[in-house]
Amino acid sequence: MTAREYVLAEFSCPKQLLHVAKACSDKGYKQFETYSPFPIHGMDDAMNLKPSPLGWIVLCGGTFGLLGGFGLQTWVSTVAYKLVISGKPFFSYPAFVPVTFELMVLFSAFATVFGMFALIKLPRYHHPLFKSKNFRKVTSHGFFLSIDSNDELYDEESATTFLKELNGTAVEVIQDA
Repeated sequence: MTAREYVLAEFSCPKQLLHVAKACSDKGYKQFETYSPFPIHGMDDAMNLKPSPLGWIVLCGGTFGLLGGFGLQTWVSTVAYKLVISGKPFFSYPAFVPVTFELMVLFSAFATVFGMFALIKLPRYHHPLFKSKNFRKVTSHGFFLSIDSNDELYDEESATTFLKELNGTAVEVIQDA
C-alpha cells in the first residue's frame, strides 16, 4: 500500500479560494478540501457537496426515542404494572406525552453528537497537513486547498501544476507516513 499524500496550496483571499474550489470541481476532482478561518458563503456549491445525511440520522434517533418512550410507557401501564390510579384507564396516552417528548429530544441529541462524530471521522488526533508550518495560518488569516491522493484523477505533478496555474502560493506535497 502506498503512502497517502496531499498537495496543499495557499490562496490570498476567500474569493480566490472559492474560485479555485469551483475550478477543482469542474476539472473532476472529488477528494479535495478547503480550509479557512471562517465559513465562506457558496463553498458547498462550489465544491459540489451533497447534502449532509445528519438530518436523517437525527430523525432516526428522534423516532427511536419517541417510539421507545411511548412503547415502554404503554407496556409498563398495560402489561407489567396494571395499576388503577384515580379511575384512569390502563392506556392513558395523554399522560405519556411529556416523557415521550423528552426521550425524543434526548435521543435526537445523542444521534446528532455521535452521528456528527462518525461523519467527520472524529476523534482524529493528527492530520498530515499539520506537518506544514505554512498551514498554521489557517486559524487566523490563511486560505488553503488540498487535493488528496485518493482522488481518481490524482497525479502529483499535474495537481501541483494545476494549483500553481490558479495562483496558488506555497504549493507543497505532504506525505502521510
